[in-house]
Parts: sequence; structure tokens; C-alpha cells
Amino acid sequence: MATATPSPSPNPNALRFQLDVALPDTINFASAAEAASNPFAAAVFEAAGVASIFGVNDFVTVTRQAGADWDPIIAAVQAAAADHL
Repeated sequence: MATATPSPSPNPNALRFQLDVALPDTINFASAAEAASNPFAAAVFEAAGVASIFGVNDFVTVTRQAGADWDPIIAAVQAAAADHL
């Protein structure tokens, strides 16, 4: 069960999540359709307001649509990490 700890990034519409495991592959998705084959990313895109996901090594950056609430996105990333990483 992996954990994902959020921290701010220079972009106010992006959060960086430090993982306690390494991703098996680099991920870079700009839509739920692109992420459909990746269970972790697909689960993150289920949260309203996710615009894109990029991940490499032991971190993931999630960019939200302008004005989207961070709380459900953070919860989705943490749940997806626990369930799929």
C-alpha cells in the first residue's frame, strides 16, 4: 500500500505528490481516455477537475483545471496510490 504526500509546486494549478514507492514506468496523461490503460492514473482522473498527470520515479504531479477544488483530487491520488501502487 503506497502513500502519496502532496506538496505545492510553482504552478498554483499543480500539486506534486511524493510517493513512498517508485513508479514502474513514466506516466504522462492529458485525459481520462489516455489514462484508461493505467489503473492508477485512471483512478485519479475519476476526481472532478483533473487536467493532467505526470509521474516519474517516486513522484507524481497532478494539474487541475482552473478553479477545481483540490480536496477531492488529493483524496483520489492518495486512494489510487494505496490501491494501485
